[in-house]
Amino acid sequence: MTSLEVSEETEDSGPGGYAAARLLLLHEKERSGPSRRAALARLTDDWLAGLFAAAAPPRGVALVAVGGYGRAELSPRSDLDLLLLHDGRADKAAIAALADRLWYPVWDLGLALDHSVRTAAEARATAADDLKVHLGLLDARPLAGDHGLVAALRTTVLADWRNQAPKRLPELDALCRERAERMGELQFLLEPDLKEARGGLRDAQALRAVAASWLADAPREGLDGARRRLLDARDALHLTTGRATDRLALQEQDAVAAELGLLDADTLLREVYEAARTISYATDVTWREVNRVLKARSARPRLRTLLGGRGGAGRTATGKPPVERTPLAEGVVEMDGEVVLARTARPERDPVLPLRAAAAAAQSALPISLHAVRRLAATATPLPVPWPAEAREELVTLLGAGEATVPVWEALEAEGIVTRLLPDWERVRCRPQRNPVHTWTVDRHLVETAVRASSLTRRVGRPDLLLVAALLHDIGKGWPGDHSVAGETIARDLATRIGFDRADVGTLATAVRHHLLLVETATRRDLDDPATVRAVATAVGTVGTLELLHALTEADALATGPAAWSAWRASLVADLVKRVAGVLAGETPPDPEAAAPSAEQERLAIEALRTGEPVLALHTEPLAAEPEEPEPVGVELVIALPDQPGVLPAVAGVLALHRLTVRAADLRAVELPPVLGAGSGPVLVLDWRVAAEYGSLPEAARLRADLVRALDGSLDISARLAEREAAYPRRRGLTAPPPRVTVAAADSRLATVIEVRAQDAPGLLHRIGRALEGAAVRVRSAHVSTLGANAVDTLYVTRPDGSLLPDEEAIDLARTLESALR
Repeated sequence: MTSLEVSEETEDSGPGGYAAARLLLLHEKERSGPSRRAALARLTDDWLAGLFAAAAPPRGVALVAVGGYGRAELSPRSDLDLLLLHDGRADKAAIAALADRLWYPVWDLGLALDHSVRTAAEARATAADDLKVHLGLLDARPLAGDHGLVAALRTTVLADWRNQAPKRLPELDALCRERAERMGELQFLLEPDLKEARGGLRDAQALRAVAASWLADAPREGLDGARRRLLDARDALHLTTGRATDRLALQEQDAVAAELGLLDADTLLREVYEAARTISYATDVTWREVNRVLKARSARPRLRTLLGGRGGAGRTATGKPPVERTPLAEGVVEMDGEVVLARTARPERDPVLPLRAAAAAAQSALPISLHAVRRLAATATPLPVPWPAEAREELVTLLGAGEATVPVWEALEAEGIVTRLLPDWERVRCRPQRNPVHTWTVDRHLVETAVRASSLTRRVGRPDLLLVAALLHDIGKGWPGDHSVAGETIARDLATRIGFDRADVGTLATAVRHHLLLVETATRRDLDDPATVRAVATAVGTVGTLELLHALTEADALATGPAAWSAWRASLVADLVKRVAGVLAGETPPDPEAAAPSAEQERLAIEALRTGEPVLALHTEPLAAEPEEPEPVGVELVIALPDQPGVLPAVAGVLALHRLTVRAADLRAVELPPVLGAGSGPVLVLDWRVAAEYGSLPEAARLRADLVRALDGSLDISARLAEREAAYPRRRGLTAPPPRVTVAAADSRLATVIEVRAQDAPGLLHRIGRALEGAAVRVRSAHVSTLGANAVDTLYVTRPDGSLLPDEEAIDLARTLESALR
């Protein structure tokens, strides 16, 4: 028995019959998408019409579906948007009783209901005051009663919409912009709202409203398919959660993907992103056309006055004012605020024209017209391989235009031109990045990196290589395995295709292969270790490549998100670059073992030896990317105390209790000669780089007091940190991956390097220190790097006598540490 047969049998059997038929329909696996939404709307129509008829309504009354229900697009948990329309002649009590007999059965079934009771005049007046009501009425559809009353209302509302378009459309534009600002762009969100985010179903509805105004129309290619994919995803979300939600939360994505028959959550997100991108691009084009038309209409009366009436001088033979066309490049002109093709342009004979037009548009900070992009996509001759020099120069010009590059690139991508130019682009197009540190999808991140790199071109000898490296640095993320390794091969192919010579191809491949080298080394390795600096110098090879990587590192981090770059990271990378440049120039890195303690370290060590207790000193270190805006990059905390067990976990725990984030720690034993009144012996000097999570720094005296208590056992740090961790909010349904501890291949002659990757949490370094203390190893230095919820802590450890750990001991230590952190 089909759902429609069930609806016929249960039409007069009340809410229970409708509920059974609805349930059967929603669980029919062979029916989904538009077919199921339409069937659900028909089933609901029949039920509501039966309720209406059973209530014996007076004449001049109609039940009307509006909004999404009016469009017959009912998702499993959609609201029912209903209007009880009457001509005002019936008794008010009778209308109220009729409304009760309609609304209460809906509520009894637990269905969400948006309802109103109005005359046609009241509906029209409400629409005039409330834009959302007016939009809903554009989709009004009669369900039962006086259809003529509904037809008259529809005609009037639509006429009002068209007559008031010059006022209403700017209001709608502002409403869409405000919503986009509040909800974000659907195509870049890890947990997007399918309805409210920019590029979602609300924007698709807005485009229908613009088309209904007859003022402008959206580009229709792909738009219906995009709406359908978002509606299908929302249906699956309703079915898998059993709730009326439009937010595609992380914990629901695998189930939604399975409901839709997709491979996995990434495939689901990519389809959703592609649909949102289609709607967003159509939105941009449509509102640009609306604003152009409205501007032309408002300027026309003034122009007539200036020209002396209809027959004034300066008008064309058709009576219209001439349209100014300003040349921008060969075959490219500006007209009416857009970049269009010149009348003499011949895309079929000019393969460079797409890039030339795009570069001219970006350099002029103008949009490229939809008609021009589509003509280029349809008729332009493919570029020869390798590209001619002009094409390569136009690509570099496009990438170097800054923020104006983004909308032009999106226009090219919407029509498939980018993939035609760079075939490997298809693998990263709309590809989600699960790390919440990333703001963008892979493809948009690449473009944003080029935008950031455009402001750093004065720092490098080859700006063209910087911009192209920025565009290609993550191109390997479309392939399995290490994206830097895969990207190196792809970058070689694409750089050769673009027309770079062999040396430049090699430089670009090196930049892509090592685009993470500087930041990962600077934040996770001991820069005082000569092996660290020499390894980077060997990988980079030349000073020119080093400066290119330095700029690319900054551009990449800035384009990733606010958590990926800071003055602290910038200072570490700059320090590493300076050291590597010295090695490349033939200098020998200083031996850290031969370095004597600083005067302050020696002073604190003497004081610690004299008192037998910890001695602390705090120093704030401002650093400025721009001289006029100094930014504190952290605080240097120097601690000296007589050497004893448990120092590292005690200090790390005290810092965590005071909400200080550890960025780096250097530990060294200082052997002091006999000093008057202080005796002699080893003193442990710890040089920490810390920053306050929020608020002001704690006083040194409070830190010292808690450290003394932690060392003598009167302060239970582990218990205090456990209480705080238990109080931390956790996102429902999210499980952090287990920690992973490895022995890094660092070729250090000073220490064995252990790398810990784990979920960031209060006191993580304290727990690591406790585990190392139990393993009877000495920590020489620690380097902490945190991105979002992920921490990477690198520890330089030795045996108690200062020698490196043999391979088997190092592996056993890594296993022990990993087990302790679990």
